[in-house]
Amino acid sequence: MTSAADEAPLWQPGPDRIAAAAVTRFQSWAAERHGAPAEGGYASLHRWSVDELDTFWQAVAEWFDVRFSTPYETVIGDRTMPGAQWFPGATLNYAEHALRTAEDPLRADAPALLHVDETHTQVPVSWSVLRRQVGSLAAELRALGVTPGDRVSGYLPNIPQAVVAFLATAAVGGVWTSCAPDFGARSVLDRFQQVEPVVLFTVDGYRYGGKEHHRADTVAELRRELPTLRAVVHIPLLGTDAPEGALDWSALTAADTEPVFEQVPFDHPLWVLYSSGTTGLPKAIVQSQGGILLEHFKQIGLHCDLGPEDRFFWYTSTGWMMWNFLVSGLLTGTTLVLYDGSPGYPDVSAQWRVAEQTGATLFGTSAAYVMACRKAGIHPGRDFDLSRIQCVATTGSPLPPDGFRWLHDEVADDLWIASVSGGTDVCSCFAGAVPTLPVHIGELQAACLGTDLRSWDPAGRPLTGEVGELVVTQPMPSMPIRFWNDPDGSRYRDSYFEMYPGAWRHGDWITITDRGSVVIHGRSDSTLNRQGVRMGSADIYEAVERLPEIRESLVIGLEEPDGGYWMPLFVHLADGAALDDDLRDSIKRTIRENLSPRHVPDEVIEVPGIPHTLTGKRIEVPVKRLLQGTALAKAVNPGSIDNLELLHFYEELARKRR
Repeated sequence: MTSAADEAPLWQPGPDRIAAAAVTRFQSWAAERHGAPAEGGYASLHRWSVDELDTFWQAVAEWFDVRFSTPYETVIGDRTMPGAQWFPGATLNYAEHALRTAEDPLRADAPALLHVDETHTQVPVSWSVLRRQVGSLAAELRALGVTPGDRVSGYLPNIPQAVVAFLATAAVGGVWTSCAPDFGARSVLDRFQQVEPVVLFTVDGYRYGGKEHHRADTVAELRRELPTLRAVVHIPLLGTDAPEGALDWSALTAADTEPVFEQVPFDHPLWVLYSSGTTGLPKAIVQSQGGILLEHFKQIGLHCDLGPEDRFFWYTSTGWMMWNFLVSGLLTGTTLVLYDGSPGYPDVSAQWRVAEQTGATLFGTSAAYVMACRKAGIHPGRDFDLSRIQCVATTGSPLPPDGFRWLHDEVADDLWIASVSGGTDVCSCFAGAVPTLPVHIGELQAACLGTDLRSWDPAGRPLTGEVGELVVTQPMPSMPIRFWNDPDGSRYRDSYFEMYPGAWRHGDWITITDRGSVVIHGRSDSTLNRQGVRMGSADIYEAVERLPEIRESLVIGLEEPDGGYWMPLFVHLADGAALDDDLRDSIKRTIRENLSPRHVPDEVIEVPGIPHTLTGKRIEVPVKRLLQGTALAKAVNPGSIDNLELLHFYEELARKRR
């Protein structure tokens, strides 16, 4: 591998930008107060943040003025993973911090939320209105008997009502959980039935792709199949009347009631998120009020560099952890942009149009959207006023090098491009955005503060400049406090700690370069291992999907009973393209010349589409299981897949190969 130091950066922050960044000011302050290194920039700050983990997180709590209603005894009690104890003895409330800006008379009437739908009508919600609605709804939840620890669920799109419902739940000490309304009833029930909610907030439908999608029948099924519900709250997004027995949203949020914030222990559950759950039921991941509060203050305030003057837009739905992360922008007094609609309606420029209209300063999207824009040949920087954007951040999958170049060339040449990587499991990033570091093509800038990120070989030896397992060797406050219905913790331990006991193994292949940047290569549990040479699937996709004929691809490496190794590449073609010998040769030549002759696929097979999880990730492992002959019902949880019909192709292919 070429030395990382030999490569020129695509972008370099100027001295003024570095000086103005919150992480620079934090380092100077922490040097005076807590013994952090004053020199050496981000690299020295990061090393201190993991070498002095307790002191670092204490400093984060002080810097962001976390309000502990009762003091903590120590920063970290038991440090064992899983089960590390953070800030034992402390009590606080997440929602109190999220609404703190409303207490500032100079900011009370400024927008906390900007809601935009497909009509591109922009509706602001001020800090004072948000706080008042949360106060009113929290009082109504208490009147309904919701007590700390009770679960409250939302079947909602990315609308202001979802934010209000979540914050009201957190205010009373309830545990929030949500699904997007494009999830079918079975998918929702696979999630909500595990946690037994007492309240369900729901819409009558939603608008997507220029059409109305009614959800009354799905809501009726949810009500029948969730016997623990005491109340259902109807939000008439499509203007229909509340069904019999449902409560009306406007009535519950009309009072002028000062919010009462239940003071709960630091490790009190805040929400339940769900893994992709491609086999079995989705893992119900529980994260804590205090852990999320501290982690998101750090991530949003220092890494994303967001404050009161910023507008934070991330394209997401309520069924993805990025919605939860987006809402935490309120912690730093930042205005949130909530876009409810298709990412590509009426055309592929839709998200850039929202960014222009709302004056977004940080625009977050998926790597897939960036690559779709590149393939469509659009010119956002030319066609839209994106002058307020300071950073474009991407996640969901690794941003290919061509994506970096395209953003630099077509959005702005002085653009901070932050490819980030983390997971639902921690509702945060392991590596990604650092406003004071250069951006190198194809790389995440650095490991995040307080994250002891390593690349390990199978024996647990650290690697630099080589592909290894993504491992975190010290606890993070937002690591799950538990999985729901996992009383002995065995499912939690098996998910992250089986390979390297005492260290979190995430299931991604990464390279940590000699300058401390990070390259993500894809999931390690679907890694392509030919003749001892390992390669992540993301590397294959990045190369193949440069070809204009390829819309999307899926590669599988299959160990066969006779000791052989079969590696097919499935391709979903662009309109008008044909998989002829010329295209097959072009695909194989691209992989041979750009990646490795060992990883040229044995076959290139056209498919009607590539299956994904409901959060948009290609499902490599279940397809691999199907090709190995596993029955569909055992290979995948049907409710977790965006288009189950697509899997029948692989099931039939497996039958033909037997």
